[in-house]
Amino acid sequence: MFIFKAFRAIDDPTSCLRFIEGHANVLKEYGVTKVGSSNHFWMYNPYVYVVTVEDIQTGMMVSGVRIHIANRDYPLPIEEAIGKIDRKIHDVVDIYRENGTGEVAGLWNSRSIAGYGIGSMFLSRTAIAIAAQLKLESLLALCSEFTIQPTLDKGFQVEESIGKKGRFRYPNVDFISTCAVLRDVEKIPLALPSEKRYIFDLRKNFDSIRVENSLKGDIEIRYDLLIENPDWRLKLCM
Repeated sequence: MFIFKAFRAIDDPTSCLRFIEGHANVLKEYGVTKVGSSNHFWMYNPYVYVVTVEDIQTGMMVSGVRIHIANRDYPLPIEEAIGKIDRKIHDVVDIYRENGTGEVAGLWNSRSIAGYGIGSMFLSRTAIAIAAQLKLESLLALCSEFTIQPTLDKGFQVEESIGKKGRFRYPNVDFISTCAVLRDVEKIPLALPSEKRYIFDLRKNFDSIRVENSLKGDIEIRYDLLIENPDWRLKLCM
């Protein structure tokens, strides 16, 4: 069984540190041994929410994702990533921020569960469900060539107003990344019917146990997704 747990980052520093360690270990597996300390600042950001995945048999955290809510005091990861390439990303975020926007970021997956689709299938759907709980109107994502199509399947579309019709040479000239936006988190009108059904059903059952059909057969997932402090807008008034 896998446990999907959602929480505000500043409410659970221990889980945040486990998230950081797990993400760093995955990067090392792919030969990335140098991770800047700035990547850890999100755990002190009151506008960051996290979903972690734990393998109940091993007790190990095996996957995770973050949702960063746009706020003028805390630039989104996508702004820091491509702001030097195209400063118009700040204007785009400003427009979406008016009605509440965030970014799906930091998604990682341990090799120990490769092939189950935990990150690409289940965790990415969970992030959209969580965004509705947070009352966000829209979501942004910076996608690789491998993740852009699954992201579009879930209702995102390419944000063509920046870069070269939404595409950038990032993180270097050998890679192409795409800025995608989900403009209607509540209704996700552009999502595939199967994706829409899953996400809508998950919103009705934030605390549930389900048997899911993964790429490696059936797996059991316990969803613990009801966030204790979801009203981030209160911070804007403080």
